Amino acid sequence: MPNTTNQPVVNSGDSRIITTSQKFIDLVVHFECSGDVKKYLKAYLDSANVPTIGIGTTFYPDGSKVKLGDKCTITQAYEYFNHEVLRTVQKVESLTRNDITQGMFDALVDFAYNLGTGALQSSTLLKKVNANPTDYAGITAEFVKWSKARNPKTGQLETLKGLLRRRQCEAYLYQYGKNAQGFTVS
Repeated sequence: MPNTTNQPVVNSGDSRIITTSQKFIDLVVHFECSGDVKKYLKAYLDSANVPTIGIGTTFYPDGSKVKLGDKCTITQAYEYFNHEVLRTVQKVESLTRNDITQGMFDALVDFAYNLGTGALQSSTLLKKVNANPTDYAGITAEFVKWSKARNPKTGQLETLKGLLRRRQCEAYLYQYGKNAQGFTVS
């Protein structure tokens, strides 16, 4: 039964979450391609100045980097996405405890999909999740810390509104088991 209130969802620990839900897909597609993959079939520079294509793909399944000028079809964009999601899900599943909820898992997979599994693995966010997955204030603060990117002109880390909004939406999904209305959190 979906959570229709703004009350946190808790997993009793009886079952292990090992796949993502539609809420995860909706979140990724919203933030990686504004809900329309057709607009991103030609490689572009993302907010961190990294060549990207499709639904946030920066590396192809064969391990080669996306380069500016690359093109793909919608089918290929989803193939690249599915390949990376599977790899990310397996890693997040191996890093997290058994009693997290679907929303918690989806939020952590989105975080790792966007920033890389290495960022999650070495993060205080993961340490807090594994120590106490219902420490919502502490975990939200850790999500939000990851909203900066290096400005290519100044070399300084700067908070990016889009990254901040994504981290806030991940924290909301983590706590409430549903996506924030309109993918915004006030």
